[in-house]
Amino acid sequence: MFVLTVDQRGSRRDVDRVGELLASLPDLPLVRLFDRTAGDEVQAVADDPDTVVDLVLELLRRERWSIGLGIGPVETPLPEQTRAGRGRAFEHARTAVERAKNAPGQVAAEGDDLTAAADVDAALTLLATIVLRRSPQGHQAVDLARRGLSQARTAERLGISKQAVSQRLATAGWQAELAGRELVRRLLGRADR
Repeated sequence: MFVLTVDQRGSRRDVDRVGELLASLPDLPLVRLFDRTAGDEVQAVADDPDTVVDLVLELLRRERWSIGLGIGPVETPLPEQTRAGRGRAFEHARTAVERAKNAPGQVAAEGDDLTAAADVDAALTLLATIVLRRSPQGHQAVDLARRGLSQARTAERLGISKQAVSQRLATAGWQAELAGRELVRRLLGRADR
């Protein structure tokens, strides 16, 4: 099981953005939805590596959040409210989010299998580096590519040439993101055994 604990960065100097985050997150298949745990922190439970990768990348793109990923067992049955959950994955998520606050990629992973969790952590950090360096124009091109639009169709939507789309996707690290997503997905599957 995977627990995501997400804490707002710099919240003492900023407004509370938890409500805005909860209202704007994509509708993904979670075991337990994001729930405010305390102050400017939210937590969710997932059982699917693809969902975890999608959420981590979405949160990274927003650049205001430290993301802790806990990998391991949870006590079942899970309570209706995420914040009432217990188990090793919740404990690992707490440790990970504290580490993420000072991590270069704003994300950290912890789990019972230390080597598997370290592999997930390293791969997420590399993927985060790509996403955090991406320009707004790069995000636009990647968003359309992720939806399956061809470069020609993306060019039409953005009002630029097909060559400009190709250049934006290359600069945005789209191919590296695809490879990184697949790597993290596989590593999460191994770490959760």
